[in-house]
Amino acid sequence: MAKYVAITACPTGIAHTFMAQEGLEQAAKELGVEIRVETQGAGGAEDRLTEDEIREADAVIIAADKRVELERFVGKKVLQTSVTAAIKDAKSLIEQASDAPVYGASAASDASGAYMEAIAEQKQARKQGQPAVYRHLMNGVSNMLPLVIAGGIFIALSVAIDLNGKQPLSAAFNNIGANSAFALFVPILAGFIAESIGDRAAFAAGLVGGWIGTQGGMYGEAHASAGYLGGIIAGFLAGYLTVGLKKVIRVPRTFEGVKTVLLLPVLSVGIVGLLMIFVLGHPIAALMHAISAGLNSMGASASLGLGLLLGLMMAFDMGGPFNKVAYFFAVGLLPTRTPEAEAIMVAVMGAGMVPPLAMAFSTFISRHKYTQDERDAGKAAVILGACFITEGAIPFATRDPLRVIPSIMVGSAITGGLTMLFKVTNPAPHGGVFVFPLIGHWYLFLLAIVIGAVVAGLLVTALKKPISEARAAA
Repeated sequence: MAKYVAITACPTGIAHTFMAQEGLEQAAKELGVEIRVETQGAGGAEDRLTEDEIREADAVIIAADKRVELERFVGKKVLQTSVTAAIKDAKSLIEQASDAPVYGASAASDASGAYMEAIAEQKQARKQGQPAVYRHLMNGVSNMLPLVIAGGIFIALSVAIDLNGKQPLSAAFNNIGANSAFALFVPILAGFIAESIGDRAAFAAGLVGGWIGTQGGMYGEAHASAGYLGGIIAGFLAGYLTVGLKKVIRVPRTFEGVKTVLLLPVLSVGIVGLLMIFVLGHPIAALMHAISAGLNSMGASASLGLGLLLGLMMAFDMGGPFNKVAYFFAVGLLPTRTPEAEAIMVAVMGAGMVPPLAMAFSTFISRHKYTQDERDAGKAAVILGACFITEGAIPFATRDPLRVIPSIMVGSAITGGLTMLFKVTNPAPHGGVFVFPLIGHWYLFLLAIVIGAVVAGLLVTALKKPISEARAAA
C-alpha cells in the first residue's frame, strides 16, 4: 500500500487548515492508500510527522498558503499546492504526488557539487540526532545571528571612522549597531527559542522575557542586564510554559484562534515577565557581571589557555554542539565591547577557519594519499575555510576520523592560542576574509591561521597512509 505524508497550513490557521486535512484523509481512504497529515494551525504544528514516517513515505503533499519548512523533506517527492486545492480535489493531489519532483535534488555533477552535497548530508544527519534542547537553542541562535553580525560590523565601522564616535556618520553607525541591532539580538534569541518549543503562541512571551532581561529587570539598572544568558533562560521558560498552558487550557477547535492569539500570549507574557522582573533577572545579571569581570581581569596565561580551549572546541565537531557553544560564548560577550571579548571572538574565528584550510593543504602536498575526488574537494575547502565555514572539513573527517579530527584540533588550538598571544581583536561576530579590514593586527591574525593550518595539515599528512590503486580508481 502506498504511503503519503502531508502538511496543511493556512495564514489564520483555523478553518481551512483542518478542512484540507479532512479532505486529504477522506480521499486517501477512498483511494486505498495511507496518509498522515500534520496540521500547522493557529496553535502551531499538531500531530508532527516523525522521521520514520517521512522516510517511509512515497511522496509528500504540502497544501499550504504560508511558508512551510521543507528541510526535513530533502530527497523526497514533494508536491506543493494550496489548501484550497486540498479541500476541493484532494484525490487529484494524491494521484499527482507520485510524479512530483524530488525536493533538494541537485544538478551539480562536478566534484565540488558532490563535496557540498556531502557536507549538507552530514549536517542534516547530525541535526536529526541532536537533542531537542540543542535544536531549540540553535533555532534562536540562527535567527539572531543576522542582527549580531550586522550590528558588530556597524560598530566596527563606527570605530574605524572616528575613535571618539563624535563624527556624525560614526555616531549614526554606532546607533545602528550598538543601540539598535545589539539591543534586539537577545529578545530575538529568546523569542525564537520559545517559538521552537511552543510554536507561535510562545513567541511573544520569549520576546518580552528577553527584552526585560536586557533592561535590568524591575529597576532598569544598566549594569544589571541579564544578557544573552537571560535571553536563553527566558526563551526556554516561555516555550515550556506555553506548552504546559496548551495542555491545561482546552477549548473547542472553533476557538483555537482565540486561544492562540489571546489566552496563551497574555498568560505566558504575564508569567514570564513577572518571573524575569522579580525572581530571575537580577541573579542572572549578577552571574553575567561576574563573567564579564573575570574576563576583564584575565591574565596573559589565562588568555592563552582560553584560546587553546576554544580552538579545540571549534575543531572537535566542526559545526556541532561543541563548536556552537564556543562560537555562542564569543558572540554573547561582544556586546560588552571590551578588548577581552574581541580577543575571544577572533580566537574562535581563526580556529574555525583552520580545519578546511588544513585539509586543503594536506591534499596539495600529499596527492598520493587522497583520491581524485578528495583532491578536488580540497580546492573547494580553500574557499570554505577562507569564508569561515568550518564544516568544510566534515567529509574528510567522516572518512578518516581517527587521523583527521585530532590533527585539526591541534591546529585550531594553536591558532586560538596564538591570536590571544598576539592580542588580535575582532569587533565583528563573523570571520573569514570578509572581516579582515576590521581586525586589529590582521597580519598577525593571518600568521596565526597559516601556522595552525600548516601544523594540522602536516600532522594529518604524516598520519595518513597512501591509498591503494584500487581505491584511487574507485
